[in-house]
Amino acid sequence: MSIDEPAVAETERLVVRQWRLDDEVDRYLDIYSRDEVVRWLGGPPVHDRGRAIELIERNAARLAIDPRFGWWAVVPRATGVPAGSVLLKPLPNGEGEIEIGWHLHPDSWGIGLASEAASAVLARAFAEIGLEEVWAVTHLDNDRSARVCERIGMRLLGVTNRWYPEPSLMFWVGAGPDREPSLRPDAPATRA
Repeated sequence: MSIDEPAVAETERLVVRQWRLDDEVDRYLDIYSRDEVVRWLGGPPVHDRGRAIELIERNAARLAIDPRFGWWAVVPRATGVPAGSVLLKPLPNGEGEIEIGWHLHPDSWGIGLASEAASAVLARAFAEIGLEEVWAVTHLDNDRSARVCERIGMRLLGVTNRWYPEPSLMFWVGAGPDREPSLRPDAPATRA
């Protein structure tokens, strides 16, 4: 894959594009081996380089089948080094609901990259893909991700047990100002 491969989304500071195997596996491994990152993802850390390669290849294969949804690198133009990932994918155990999410290396936290990348991918989801609504779910105590949801215009609806085994905060945004969520939460929100 070339450095000039097509971007999924772009901003002045960022390019959102497919992860590259040739020179980004070690950065991917550095991100997804960290407890402070994976504690919010529901799976074990990735400590094996071969496993990191397998995950990048699996995502590339999925993107080849359906490029609308995936797991992409968030690459600041200033460095060219992935800060993390942004994703747009069908929610597990759902009925076609689409989730947006982000996972960034701690060295890239707190400077607006997650909000910027997620906003760009949301714009693509509505304008190019034609989605009517997008969901985000966070752990009840993941205040950083909850703040990103709010910054990108998502509305906290409450708590849900719908898609994942543990209760999650349920965020929603629609394609237009007169849209309403197609689903309701299981309980009111527990955060201020």
